[in-house]
Amino acid sequence: MDAGGATPASATAAASSPAKIDADRNGTAAFAPSVWGDFFATYVPPPTQVSEEWMRERVEELKRRVSRMFKDGEAMGGVADTVALVDTLERLGLDSHFREEIAVAIGRIHVAGEGRREFAGSDDLHVAATRFRLLRQHGFWVSADVFDKFRDSSGNFSATNLRLSSDGGLRALLSLYHAAHMAVPGESALDDAIEFARRHLQAMNGELRSPAAEQVSRALDHPLPRYTRLLETMRYVAEYAQEEVHDGTLLELARLNSNLMRSLHLKELKALTLWWRDIYNAVNLTYSRDRMVEIYLWSCGMIPEEEHSRGRLIFAKTFGIVSFLDDTFDVHATLEESRSLNEAFQRWDESAVSILPEYLRMLYIKTLSNFKEFEDLLEPQEKYRMFYVKKAYQLQSAYYMQEAEWTNDKYQPSFAEHEELSTMSTGLPMLNLMALMGYDGAVATQEVFDWMSAPVPDMVRAGAVIGRFLNDISSYRLGKNKNDVGSSVECYMQEKGVTGQEAVAAIAAMTEHRWRLLNRACMETKRALLPAVQLVASIARTCEVIYLRGRDGYTFGSHAKDLVTALFLDPIPL
Repeated sequence: MDAGGATPASATAAASSPAKIDADRNGTAAFAPSVWGDFFATYVPPPTQVSEEWMRERVEELKRRVSRMFKDGEAMGGVADTVALVDTLERLGLDSHFREEIAVAIGRIHVAGEGRREFAGSDDLHVAATRFRLLRQHGFWVSADVFDKFRDSSGNFSATNLRLSSDGGLRALLSLYHAAHMAVPGESALDDAIEFARRHLQAMNGELRSPAAEQVSRALDHPLPRYTRLLETMRYVAEYAQEEVHDGTLLELARLNSNLMRSLHLKELKALTLWWRDIYNAVNLTYSRDRMVEIYLWSCGMIPEEEHSRGRLIFAKTFGIVSFLDDTFDVHATLEESRSLNEAFQRWDESAVSILPEYLRMLYIKTLSNFKEFEDLLEPQEKYRMFYVKKAYQLQSAYYMQEAEWTNDKYQPSFAEHEELSTMSTGLPMLNLMALMGYDGAVATQEVFDWMSAPVPDMVRAGAVIGRFLNDISSYRLGKNKNDVGSSVECYMQEKGVTGQEAVAAIAAMTEHRWRLLNRACMETKRALLPAVQLVASIARTCEVIYLRGRDGYTFGSHAKDLVTALFLDPIPL
């Protein structure tokens, strides 16, 4: 089948029909069918011009050239060149190939500006802002004072002072906008930077040529620290080729790497589609969401690298399985059935199947058997991880049970009560652990699992709150299922006596605060825990994409159709 824009016929039909159908508790369908069906189970991508073996050999050759770039930069000691190289590699999705080199480079550019020390390029806003963003994203504290020199005598940013009319003005403005979104609580100076940059970017939008026009539009939706790496790579590889000054080695490596990653992702998506069809048919809970392609989009968005294949697949499978549980508690099971289901999961034993109604028994059996398969994927020294993930899944069931009790009792929680429970019922803290279970042991140590587990750290909660609030804003705008517990928007409206629009604005501000807590955690958490912190941030970034402008790319599969097509079907040039 031709890859160019190829989509199943069902996708077009689903896009024009309601994606969510209210359900009562008698088994009627609660959600629209999958947009994709079994499309990816049989999809055969068009042949590439060269073999995968040749591409991999060429990649190794190009990687050696890039490694020499780092050595040349170290010899020259140029901060501006090093900043540009690291930033380009990350945006092209190549940084996983050069982790050691990037770690050394980040250390060098950090030392170069310590103690307000001047360095070559420190008077260039683009260099200063990009350095600031990279250091904070890599866990190094750097003061926002680095931007003081770009303010006028009144302490304000000004177009004249920043030389926005110059050739590099737009690039500097974008870099400032991206960097300022690494703010921590209380950094009002960076609030000013965001407001200033956004105002000028919005004024320019519509007057720019490609690729600047696309970059500005994308930045206004998703500043770099809040955008999924895979989507940025997909866009930026094409844009990098149009830049007047680009490196041919980096461009070729990025294109080859993107093709190899596409091949891997399609293989995984095929395997997941077949696995999902088997389990979906076996449990036969037709009221539940059939969304494995959208789940895999989520999984790839947070951990796209080849080395994380095991974690990506475990995350996607668990997400699919827990969606059965979520939808059962939300839209179908009676209170007594919910209690039986929760009790069975707290016991976590095959014998507990006898307490369940017939229609829920296969779900329980399949959940336990899949967790056993997850355990079989682990090395002997990794088996301890099962204790943590089973406990997290049991807690997830308990959270759903509490929400079911609230719904049954028509209980109106306070906003604080709602935030506490609904944050955990997102499943994101549990899914963080599931993804980490697939990580290499050198990264996901027992110290990491201890830290990520109950009591859940504040920064993990912050990431989950971002997902919850974005979801609730979308649900409010799109219309929630009538059996769902009231959203945070509704709770806030009732408690504060405000309109829906005012409540959405207030919750959006709370979401921004949680992002700043995450930013701070990246710099305050000990280095051994940094990969876990970065994973939490990656999941939050994916939430920003899934729920962009009030859409819901998970519940409403048609909302994510264009993203799926772009990531997995649109041709990638070699």
